[in-house]
Amino acid sequence: MKKIACVVALAGAFVSLDAAAWGTDGHRAVGAIADKLIKGTHAEAQVKALLLPGESLEAVSTWPDCVKGNWCGPQTPEMIEYVNANPKHSEYHYTDVPFQLDHYHDGAAGTADDDIVQTLKEAIAVLQGKDTPATNPHKFTKRQALILVTHLAGDIVQPLHVGAAFVDKDGKFIVPKTKAEIDETVVFDSRGGNNFLMDDAKIEQMSANLIPPGEPTPAKPGVPQALTKPFHSYWDSTTVDYAFRRIRTKTPEQFAQAAIDGKPNVAQNSGDPVTWPYQWADDTLAVSKIAFAGVTAGKIVPQVSKKGETYYTWTLEVPADYPVPSSALAKTQMIKGGYNLAALLKAIWP
Repeated sequence: MKKIACVVALAGAFVSLDAAAWGTDGHRAVGAIADKLIKGTHAEAQVKALLLPGESLEAVSTWPDCVKGNWCGPQTPEMIEYVNANPKHSEYHYTDVPFQLDHYHDGAAGTADDDIVQTLKEAIAVLQGKDTPATNPHKFTKRQALILVTHLAGDIVQPLHVGAAFVDKDGKFIVPKTKAEIDETVVFDSRGGNNFLMDDAKIEQMSANLIPPGEPTPAKPGVPQALTKPFHSYWDSTTVDYAFRRIRTKTPEQFAQAAIDGKPNVAQNSGDPVTWPYQWADDTLAVSKIAFAGVTAGKIVPQVSKKGETYYTWTLEVPADYPVPSSALAKTQMIKGGYNLAALLKAIWP
């Protein structure tokens, strides 16, 4: 496929490592799908018993991202208590398995004791009532476990939250065999794609054919067009916008209903639910290979953060039609996340 070079202006760029998978709308769509699928079941009753009056899976789906900052409003006492008890909570949202691999293995390169697979295992055991001091080292309550499972079921189907890219100075994708090989001298971590920078304006131009006939191109009067967008942010938010746009939905609830009405064929998980995070991670690794298909990185560019620390970025080239397959993939993955979540809750509370 013909490629378009996403040439970016890098001077002064600052790359955030705290991107939120799927953004607000994406996570709420996952939660809304699950809300609908468990309606009338014993699982719904158990969920309601753990949530506050008026809350739903959709409503709490963004909670673990909200605790990272104040963009959701002031931090509640519950949020502050959770953050103080979980200093590594921002690491619960992802793992960094080289996208070229087929399976997640405990302790392998890119994994961590507090990554998304391990955190999901812990939270699921808590909801099953099978937690022990060894299996629940973070002392999650059942309410916290439910909120985490709701959020992380969305995170783990985002391709870049599982399949990670490691590169050399020339931007060549490589596969580190051990954690020690990722030395930021010969082998570099792209930080979940946060350090791959795209030209946002060109991506928007590529997406023109995703706008349904008769619908105007979204305008942002008075808001300067960003020069660059991290590849991770593209997958977190841009693909969600495109996925909603493709099926003429504007809200997470509308997306959820359209998804269910489409009667998607979502693979069933097997075995003890505590093992499902491994199955989900392996499935997303397969999807991440599609996300990186035809994508190439340029040479390394040193940057200095606002704190005076050196980090590295790479320009990115993507296929000219990239928004089309990536938005279709995002739609599939969000639907998969909602169905996985509902199936998990019904398996825990049959």
